[in-house]
Amino acid sequence: MRPDSVDCEIRVGTSGWHYKSWHGPFYPETLKIKDFLSYYGEQFDTAEINNSFYRLPTEQAVQTWRDSVPGGFLFAWKVSRFITHMKKLKDVAESIDLVFGRMAGLGDALGPALFQLPPQLRANEETRERVARCLSLVPRSQRIAFEFRHPSWYDEATFRILRDHNAALCISDHADAPAPWLTTAGFVYVRAHGTNGRYAGSYSGETLQDWSRRIADWRQEGRSVYVYFDNDIKSAAPGDARTLLECLESDQSLSAMSSR
Repeated sequence: MRPDSVDCEIRVGTSGWHYKSWHGPFYPETLKIKDFLSYYGEQFDTAEINNSFYRLPTEQAVQTWRDSVPGGFLFAWKVSRFITHMKKLKDVAESIDLVFGRMAGLGDALGPALFQLPPQLRANEETRERVARCLSLVPRSQRIAFEFRHPSWYDEATFRILRDHNAALCISDHADAPAPWLTTAGFVYVRAHGTNGRYAGSYSGETLQDWSRRIADWRQEGRSVYVYFDNDIKSAAPGDARTLLECLESDQSLSAMSSR
């Protein structure tokens, strides 16, 4: 089983930060794009890196991300689509070594890694074995979450594999395959894709208050929680992240778990 040695923590942020449309709604109008991450790091203590999904970041890019944020900041990151979408988790040992080795350059800012599978990849005996194989290949110190985009994955056979490796089922509300609110690891990974499930729509205060209660329950179980808002259309993500943090801060026992 993958060890779970990170102290219990609650972190809330957004999926990505490099959006020009956030000028005004979130970033000051005069802020230069190169300074987006530094400003973001003053507002939140975590972000999910999308860039790593589309291409292998250079060593310099990884170092720049690390240098742009304050101590204590944590980057979650998406595993390369070459591994998940092109290879579909098959024969990926060399690629996993390369990608995970590169992202290790984040040092103490390295957070959970997310495998986002394509909607065309359905669960069966062979594909579940690929998931198990991938989990056996990644560094044991690395927290892992899987986001499935086809509902066939949501069964006990899949959950057992995740539990055996202390890997989290990504709790996602994406329209392709909304996930059950189920825990399979010593931590919880949530992706919020918007009220329409496709990157748009701001969540109501009532919904986010309900989420904060769920987080309270997970915290009582001793689980760390990572939440990333991906509803970046019309710049809703930063505002929703702030609102959820405000809900958490209304509970003193939870606000003490977050560094923002």
